[in-house]
Amino acid sequence: MGTISSSAGSAHHILPSLRAACPIAPQLSRYADDVQAWLVSGLPLDAPTRERLGRADFARYAGRLYPDATEADLRTLTALFTWFFLVDDACDGPERTGLDEIRALRDGAVALLRFRLRHPGLAGPLRRLLISAWREPHRRMPARWRLRFADAVAQHLDGTWQEAVNKATGYAPGVEEYVELRRATSAAYVSYPLVEFVHGRSLPDPVYHHPRLGQFRDVGNDLLSWYNDIASLDRDVAISGGHNLVLALASAHRVPVPAAVELAAQRWHESMRRFVALRATMPSFGPALDPAVTAHLDGVARAVRGTIDWTMESARYAVPTSR
Repeated sequence: MGTISSSAGSAHHILPSLRAACPIAPQLSRYADDVQAWLVSGLPLDAPTRERLGRADFARYAGRLYPDATEADLRTLTALFTWFFLVDDACDGPERTGLDEIRALRDGAVALLRFRLRHPGLAGPLRRLLISAWREPHRRMPARWRLRFADAVAQHLDGTWQEAVNKATGYAPGVEEYVELRRATSAAYVSYPLVEFVHGRSLPDPVYHHPRLGQFRDVGNDLLSWYNDIASLDRDVAISGGHNLVLALASAHRVPVPAAVELAAQRWHESMRRFVALRATMPSFGPALDPAVTAHLDGVARAVRGTIDWTMESARYAVPTSR
């Protein structure tokens, strides 16, 4: 989910052109603003955190990814999104927690999701928020889905821990290594199973893990992650230790950052073309499964477009735009 950009910079000029090149239609839940008001006033969080949440518009982010969710389900999704962003801030913010604490947080969250157990690594407001947000998915979704979701959370937090290790040791990954790590740290793989929660249909594991669906999810993850990297570049130059696609490309190609921005944009356009081609050539899984597969593919596409639109509107990123 990336870092917070505090000022406009040389990379921001390219964001509107990437947005214009995205062929996915924007969508937004009609409940987004009401759920945002609920988020600010209804969650068990302190006043400064609530103020930050009000500026970030997480309900509008969830509402762009899941426009078909009921108002109650959008509350659940927004609470989950909020939990992940609060964890992101704790692990990668100015006063980020230590490596042992990140690992304990990971173990505590996964234990709660898999077994509903108390764990010392997950306590206080983060624990209460996750328990509250997890109640409905745990009640309504089958065990195989719950384990799949927990595995995605574990992968995300493992990536968060690895990035923290890299920064602590001064290690800057190469481009392809960074791309793989970024797929974990983005939390996109966590958002994809939530499509099944919204629609109430859990894909069988052989279908969910089919190579073509996996490729589609990977490319969708790259598209939203790289857009986020460009939006986050100003701050990442100072604190990311090279964990940004633009910075990885600058190092690999030995070019200035502005030239690397153009390389990142070129890579984004190439991946978008591949994304469209993959969607157009997706095989059928039979009449009983195709509607659920279509909903899943739509969800991956909405994650791309929703991240783009939310990045341009959220106070979490200072992206100048004429809307």
